[in-house]
Amino acid sequence: MSATFVLVHGAWHGAWCWDRLVPELQGRGHAAVAMDLPVDDGGATFEDYAAAVLDAYPADLADVVLVGHSLGAMVLPLVEAARPPALSVSLCGVIPNLGAAPWDDAPPMAREGAFATEQRPDGATVFPTLESAVTSFYADCTDDDAAWAFARLRPQNSSSLWDRAYPVAVLPDVRRAAVVGIDDAAVTLEFSRAVTRDRLGVDPIEIPGDHSPFLARPAELADVLDRLAGEALG
Repeated sequence: MSATFVLVHGAWHGAWCWDRLVPELQGRGHAAVAMDLPVDDGGATFEDYAAAVLDAYPADLADVVLVGHSLGAMVLPLVEAARPPALSVSLCGVIPNLGAAPWDDAPPMAREGAFATEQRPDGATVFPTLESAVTSFYADCTDDDAAWAFARLRPQNSSSLWDRAYPVAVLPDVRRAAVVGIDDAAVTLEFSRAVTRDRLGVDPIEIPGDHSPFLARPAELADVLDRLAGEALG
């Protein structure tokens, strides 16, 4: 059965990061929608991120599979509460920890050496070199793909994300799945294994690769998402 995938990118990225995955999903009979979150806006909150998703979210569809990558997984519960999907998928996700920070009470979320960013005067952070971005996100990508992605990275200004309580007290009651990379440096396998069951009620599906399977192995990721969609939509 075909699904409509609503694809929510993570920090520093944009809708462009799904460019390799979307054709793979379409080739399997699905539709896909992606949007830009206001990651460079220091005044933007998770509510603002969710509003950007909802602006792009097709109305009145029963076949939506909502996918949130990395920081985008923090946005999923807000979107679910407003427009419940058939399935919500955390992809290499920063899993919400209701009442605390995502990295609290858990193994280290990132490996040493990841997120070697520079901070600008406005509070935004950027990756200063291709190598710094590869270490965090693109270790299993081809050199050309890593350079393509690095050239498109946006400043990430999280000034208004972590200075207030997370705006969801109880996760919406929707069907969930979590997909994680076994070699992920940005959201480690150890972190995902430790928190996913307790926080989301599901065991993570472990796939080969690092933090950006939509770029490094889009066909393999599309196969996983296609299977999950089929199970959810029957």
